[in-house]
Amino acid sequence: MRLRTRAGLGAVATGIATTLLTATASAAPAAGAPGVGDPYYPYAGNGGYDVSHYDIRLTYQPATDLLSGTTTILAKTTQDLSSFDLDFGLHVNSVRINNVPAAFHADPNENGELVVTPAKPLAKNQTITVVVNYADTPSKVVIDGYTAWKKTADGALAVDEPQNSQWWFPANDHPTDKATYDISVEVPDNVAALSNGTLVRTTKQRAGWTRWNWRSTQPQATYLATLEVGAFQVNQSTTPDGKPFVTAYDPAAGASLDAAKASVERTPEIDEFLSTQFGPYPFEAQGGVVSTGLNFALEAQTRPVYGASFFRSGSNTSVVAHENAHQWFGDAVSLGRWSDIWLNEGFASYAEFLWSEHEGEGTPAELAQYIYDSAPADDPLWQVLPGDPGAENQFDNAVYDRGALTLQALRTAVGDDAFFTILKTWVAQHKGGDARIPQFIALAERISGKPLQDLFTTWLFTKGKPAVGPNGATAALRTAAAPVAPKSYAKIQQTHELLAAAHQY
Repeated sequence: MRLRTRAGLGAVATGIATTLLTATASAAPAAGAPGVGDPYYPYAGNGGYDVSHYDIRLTYQPATDLLSGTTTILAKTTQDLSSFDLDFGLHVNSVRINNVPAAFHADPNENGELVVTPAKPLAKNQTITVVVNYADTPSKVVIDGYTAWKKTADGALAVDEPQNSQWWFPANDHPTDKATYDISVEVPDNVAALSNGTLVRTTKQRAGWTRWNWRSTQPQATYLATLEVGAFQVNQSTTPDGKPFVTAYDPAAGASLDAAKASVERTPEIDEFLSTQFGPYPFEAQGGVVSTGLNFALEAQTRPVYGASFFRSGSNTSVVAHENAHQWFGDAVSLGRWSDIWLNEGFASYAEFLWSEHEGEGTPAELAQYIYDSAPADDPLWQVLPGDPGAENQFDNAVYDRGALTLQALRTAVGDDAFFTILKTWVAQHKGGDARIPQFIALAERISGKPLQDLFTTWLFTKGKPAVGPNGATAALRTAAAPVAPKSYAKIQQTHELLAAAHQY
């Protein structure tokens, strides 16, 4: 071994000290970010940890709207943490981390951030158990000027998008941090408590109360976790392939009740068809909930929730196809940023077109051409960009309709074989995770072997009515001499209007 001079050793020692100081400084515990960096919702999600499981155990009293209980969060730190945030707006009684009491306070800016400070810093890659005990009346809690919790005459609904968890359980509330769930809710005997996944059991621990225990075994985004409490008519059966099938109906739907059942009870049939288009159904259970307490529908994982208004004119399997298509596009594969909403709504809207053709009520090409021909160049449909609509237009009709037209243009450009291979591959590659629009474009180009950036730029990211036709700037939707309204167009239009009307973010 070659010996260094004293001066050389001093330089080495200095270098080592500098390196150690730098390493120490970089490893110093720091506060986790109050958001994941989503431009549409700066406080959505949190930095510094990943959640693997939520165990939510609650008691709810409909008469007073009092929700109380405990959520236990299993997570792993992704940095050295001096503190971290949970997205939550209810009054908190206590927080424990690995059984040790932790300090906590609500962010004073009313943005739904609960700041938690452990008794001692948490090391990177440390497994942690966070227990939050709380009690509050969610309908009185306002975050960013908004209340997602919906109090009804006989219960409540925790159903909304892009946020709803902040009103009933603390979470890392962004689709990029998905987890499994156990949701257990005790309610009075005269009401039911519906949620996601499989109904493991119902139990009675005291007179007059029943506890409903639900389990979701596949990764699930926080906004897709739902709770519906009310005097529902609950049906339990199994699908033809043996999955639990739970549906629930609000008796207050009145004259629309039978139409709702005639639609939602067909869910297994619709999912069977969608499986031929998108690949195997991705979850362990199926079902649906119909309520008079909301006027939109949400693709809650395994159990979509429908406003009774969707069935006021009769059966509406179009909305059932839409929300169940989300089980593939939005639920199994979640968006990476909320600006990627086209990956959810454009695809679910196109599924309505596919179901229409299956029912003999108009092909996707006919529906797409009719929408295109019916909207003049100055129509607002062409002014919102489906690929980046802005938070204020996230649920604009353009995201649904122009978004679906984008897929029809893609299908025309690449052919049926490549088109459906793209859809199935997308789900297979990203199931259980999240992805973004550029990744979809890259996949479409790879599978089709065609340059498609111009097509997507025109349909998703450029204002104005795209030119179509053999000599147009983009691929034709189809060749048609005049607009012809397929049978199903009116119902699809009604579905989209109701889907978009309640979302004013």
